Amino acid sequence: MHNKLQRLSLKFERYRRVRFPRRVKRFKKASRHPYAVPVITVALLFIITGIGFLVINRHHTPKPTPYVVIITHDNVKQIVPSIEPTVGALLTKLHLTLNQGDVVEPSLGTRINDDKFRINIYRALPVEIVESGQRIFTFSAAKTPRSIAVQAGLNPYPEDLITTSAETNFVNGNGIGQVVNIKPSVPINLILYGLPIVTRTHSDTVAELLQEKHIVLKNGDTVQPGLTSAITPGENVFILHAGTTITTSTQAIPAPVQTIDDPTLSTGTSAIRQQGVNGELLITYELDTKTGAKTQLQSVEVQAPVPEIVAQGTAPVTGSLGTWLLELRDCESGGNYADDTGNGYYGAYQFSLGTWERLGLSGLPSDSPPSVQDEAIIKNTNLSSGGLASQNPGCYEKTGISAFPPGS
Repeated sequence: MHNKLQRLSLKFERYRRVRFPRRVKRFKKASRHPYAVPVITVALLFIITGIGFLVINRHHTPKPTPYVVIITHDNVKQIVPSIEPTVGALLTKLHLTLNQGDVVEPSLGTRINDDKFRINIYRALPVEIVESGQRIFTFSAAKTPRSIAVQAGLNPYPEDLITTSAETNFVNGNGIGQVVNIKPSVPINLILYGLPIVTRTHSDTVAELLQEKHIVLKNGDTVQPGLTSAITPGENVFILHAGTTITTSTQAIPAPVQTIDDPTLSTGTSAIRQQGVNGELLITYELDTKTGAKTQLQSVEVQAPVPEIVAQGTAPVTGSLGTWLLELRDCESGGNYADDTGNGYYGAYQFSLGTWERLGLSGLPSDSPPSVQDEAIIKNTNLSSGGLASQNPGCYEKTGISAFPPGS
């Protein structure tokens, strides 16, 4: 230890006598350089400016707007103020956990941007799924029988018939509540003018199959087996037309969208209660090999579409319409009703001429009175299914105002 202290002492003494004087000498020489003072001054100003910018921003960062949120869960209604940006963030903050099969509406990623914003948590209940004599017990809060089956990990075909019923014989039936009944569709091989198609059906006879698939026999068409023949799984059904050359094309059948109103969700929010699935249409043509002309023979629904079911909130939002308009026009134009910067957008709410004219208005938006511009933005926002979320996602995200005008 003594030797180490001696070595450190010698090193310090060498630095004090030799290196330190050299560095002082170099610094004095550099300070006499003609650019030394300006460079040092600019550097100090840059540092001071940066510190000031950080201090100012720290004190002027706008605080997020708190909203009153109504959460319905576990047979209670909880009303809380919140600055959390999304449904999921608020549930995490409140330690409200979602268990297997639970459903939250609107979805976890939905922005909270209204007073009296509504969140519904549906707790999973015991469900029995019966398919081909087999029973599956699970927990689910899904709103449609098909969604329950999907949530349970099943993959029902679009043609499968899925219904619900209540178990009434709890002792002998081993039931526990709601029962989801799945009647599987039957796979068949449809050979259409020589083209094999694998499809599914619930028809009992060949005639019912043709009707279900919208197949109309043309003059000269034959079908095997006969129209009254019973359909069995894996059945081969032939539709023939002598002396023809066939070509085909496929076309998607868009999933229909069914919208239902839900007064327990805030206006402007929505929840998908059943995912839609596109169907498939097979179109067959008779081809004239000489001219290349095609004549449509059949249009067959190979796969049925599954409708998408969407719940739209209808509970009114609260808040001042005047505040909503003010925040929107401040974001759009700085609140300038006469704004015309030459970018093709005009007025306080930056209307394009095309949108302005579609609203039945004429002239320039920037030349119109403020009341006309206010009424126009209210009308245009309400015409959109998504409101500001689809029309102006930038200001919608930036301001945090509701997707639709309050009280309009």
